[in-house]
Amino acid sequence: STGPSGLHHLVYEVVDISVDEVLAGHCKNVDVLIHTDNSVTVIDDGRGIPVDPMKDVKDPRYKNKPALEVVLTTLHAGGKFDHAAYKVSGGLHGVGVSCVNALSEWLKVEVYKEGKIYKQEYERGKVKYPVKQEGKTDDRGTKVTFKPDPEIFGDIKFSFDVLSNRLRELAFLNAGTRITIVDEREDKQHAF
Repeated sequence: STGPSGLHHLVYEVVDISVDEVLAGHCKNVDVLIHTDNSVTVIDDGRGIPVDPMKDVKDPRYKNKPALEVVLTTLHAGGKFDHAAYKVSGGLHGVGVSCVNALSEWLKVEVYKEGKIYKQEYERGKVKYPVKQEGKTDDRGTKVTFKPDPEIFGDIKFSFDVLSNRLRELAFLNAGTRITIVDEREDKQHAF
């Protein structure tokens, strides 16, 4: 939907990438930040979305493209590259994050992997520049920041309570995981 439930579902789809990492045993912390412009950031300490060029793919359009770009721009690509490890946390199973990207005015992704920071940005689902390696880090994980497209959703004001309820459920269902939500608009936060 392009109403409130569809708007909030965008956040759930991005969080589900992190929860899949939790289910695979590679992530303990997920942070969700609602910014003053109603953009949202989801950060986790998982393995990071793969960034390497895809070699063993049937479709020639994706051969040698970075996995990160394929995941964020292609329906049904999903983050499920390690089929044995992922259990599917919910969501649209490979449609999710590429739909979030397409339905966002802009989306920025950073992957922290093997001591390096990889970045890519998109506007309404279209790549702004190729995946680039920029800087070094001791962190690992993925950071996705997106702003829903007001031309699609009209009202893009997220409900702190709606998101908090969903994140509380996810924390309850995934023992040992710390999920935090911070609302910079009203200086509110919860940790589950």
